[in-house]
Amino acid sequence: MSFLAPLALIAGLLAIPILLLYMLRLRRREVVVSSTFLWQQLLRDREANTPWQKLRRNLLMFLQLLILALLVFALARPFIEVPTVGAGKIAIVLDASASMGALENGESRLDIAKQQALSMIETLGEGSQITIIRAAENAEMLAPLTEDRALLRAAVLGAQPGSGAADWDEAFTLAAANAGSGDNFTTVIISDGGGLSTENGTASLPSIPGQMQYIPIGQTGDNLAITALAARALPGEPTELFAQITNYGDQSADVIFDLEIDGELFTAQRQTVPANSSLPIISRQLPETFTTVRAGITPPANSPMPDHLSLDDSAYAIRAADGTRRVLITTEGNHFLEQVFRSLPGVSAFTVEPGRTPRSPYDVYVYDGWLPEALPDGDILIINPPASTDLFTVGETLSRTDDPAASPTANIRIQRDDPRLRFLDLSALNLLAFKQVSADWAEPLISAQGGPLLLAGEAGGRQIAILTFDLRDSDLPLQIAYPILVASLLNWFTPQGVVQQPAISVGQTVALTPPAEADALQVTLPDGSIRAMTVSTTTMTFTETGVIGLYRVEALSGGEVVSSGTFAVNLFNPIESNITPQPSVTLGGQEITPQAEEDIGQREFWPLLALLVLIVLLIEWMIYHRRMRKPAQFKPISARSESKRDRMPA
Repeated sequence: MSFLAPLALIAGLLAIPILLLYMLRLRRREVVVSSTFLWQQLLRDREANTPWQKLRRNLLMFLQLLILALLVFALARPFIEVPTVGAGKIAIVLDASASMGALENGESRLDIAKQQALSMIETLGEGSQITIIRAAENAEMLAPLTEDRALLRAAVLGAQPGSGAADWDEAFTLAAANAGSGDNFTTVIISDGGGLSTENGTASLPSIPGQMQYIPIGQTGDNLAITALAARALPGEPTELFAQITNYGDQSADVIFDLEIDGELFTAQRQTVPANSSLPIISRQLPETFTTVRAGITPPANSPMPDHLSLDDSAYAIRAADGTRRVLITTEGNHFLEQVFRSLPGVSAFTVEPGRTPRSPYDVYVYDGWLPEALPDGDILIINPPASTDLFTVGETLSRTDDPAASPTANIRIQRDDPRLRFLDLSALNLLAFKQVSADWAEPLISAQGGPLLLAGEAGGRQIAILTFDLRDSDLPLQIAYPILVASLLNWFTPQGVVQQPAISVGQTVALTPPAEADALQVTLPDGSIRAMTVSTTTMTFTETGVIGLYRVEALSGGEVVSSGTFAVNLFNPIESNITPQPSVTLGGQEITPQAEEDIGQREFWPLLALLVLIVLLIEWMIYHRRMRKPAQFKPISARSESKRDRMPA
């Protein structure tokens, strides 16, 4: 043991005045008596004696000397040399990905990584600073660059485990933000190496200025995982379920594979998965109607191979029906029209030339500048109608004039209260000409100074929309409002579910399409918590997908549910399920191995000594006040004389 401030030991000389104070004659307590006549001799004896007395044992004296000794040692700052990772500025990147939830001797890898980080904080040298970065689905800085050990310890202990793959790019970007020029900067990666080794193909991560160190965590790679699960119903065929179990261990393993349909146990089977391979499971014996599926694996009690990671032992799926909307486009080479429908999700668009009769029914029929003799029995979008029909009347064509104030194509107005046009902006639309169209069943949604540009309504049990101008006579196909308008009309014709992706991986975003009349979305997470969202666009994204399980989405209008859907979040990541620890990591094409020779740091003990000083000081204070409160006891002279005679021999 050494001292950082050995000159502080000189303060130990303060023990001499303390001892001298205890050698002085004690100052007696003042006591009120009825007469001082019997005390005269005692007072004369006291005045004759010297002011000093023999040093006697006193508990308060020993406690005060102990307090002084502890204070002196604390001021001298004793320390011992211990191994450390370095000095200066240090960025600790703490891996909190799914694989760090694997158990090692009953303790998770993340807990072991936290212990390593806490050990580094305790050995932080004088003038050194540390920042704590958590690498999970979303990287975050838990503590900025500081030398406050209490803050750093709280940040490490508060690091929560993740359920997906770590975003190493984001984590290293946060670390590099503290590097500066890289001088005297060290990045320490505490991880099992998942996602950082050349074996998994992610070695293209950029390097960080300064030194790099890697502290490997973990010892075993035995794990069983569900790596795929899907349930799909094809038209005219029963629903099929596909699942896959992968064994990442070096020996065959038995598992119990169970299925829950809509929350009820459906089947449980014992399966054998060969070592380092996958076992596909296909099931066609499913109920005719169901919504959700949960698959799980459980090792039997007598299984020789342990399953160290539980996050990938469950998987969820939503029954995916054939929900694609079929659209038939009749046009003479209007590429703007074809491209917009083919770019929309969940749409299967087919293009034919005018005059051809479709063989099978479609969900939506689009007619561009042409109409059949008899309209089909389905929803219809008519663009630039060529002539009048029994449903509507086509008048003259109005063209733009040089006078903007008098031009029939000017002053474009939108029915803002109509939910189909909520997010539409046509203020910059330039229109060359349009036709005057009227229909008593239709409502004008978009109008210009000379008449309606878009009419929509229901006629003969069909929903029909009429765009009164040729798309090529305007710049609408070049504006962002064009796909928004087409998507809104298509959703009005054949409403699609609010959820666009029935299954995603942990940390991915999911696209949500609220109905036109919806003003809010409500997402219920697997843990029962609820997230509320205000509808602001035709397509919204939800990012809080860090928990594995089923998510329920409800679209609300005035507080009432108008549409709902469910999506599943799973791990399904072979890098995270393969929990074999990596002996090295690769950054910027450079392989980083665990450091063989460790730097020497200092571990100080003055905080412990200061705590002991406080404890001893409290004990000394209690003893002193207890003595002060103890009442004085006096015996009469006669009683003392009798007591003395009783002790004298006869």
